[in-house]
Amino acid sequence: MVMGFGGIVELSPSACWQLLRDSSLGRIAVTAAGTVDIFPINYAVDDETIVFRTAPGTKLLELAINDRVAFEIDHHDDREAWSIVVKGVAERLERQSEMDAAEGLGLTPWIPTLKYRWVRIHPTDVTGRRFALGPEPARV
Repeated sequence: MVMGFGGIVELSPSACWQLLRDSSLGRIAVTAAGTVDIFPINYAVDDETIVFRTAPGTKLLELAINDRVAFEIDHHDDREAWSIVVKGVAERLERQSEMDAAEGLGLTPWIPTLKYRWVRIHPTDVTGRRFALGPEPARV
């Protein structure tokens, strides 16, 4: 569906999930005590959920206080850009069987740190848009 000016296209949920599967770096927004924090994370898609690893710290603490999150990925090149937003509920994986299954996704930390806590985002809303890029139109 094309909306507005500049060739903005709303993406279907299946198109959003395909772009999510084809990427591995995103940002998670979490809130606690009236503050919003945004963290970069590398992730994997498992069915239609987002899984990531983390270490004890601010992100995990804030998720324990408020499990509602937003997750976002985007991309652009010379011709187009797109953005996917996933809103949902974050759940820390506690059972060994869940952690073993998450290990099977092949997700490893990008930096040399121990990240042995697993989190799964269960989406409540998945939206995406693709934008055709080009010069600004002439002003009237």
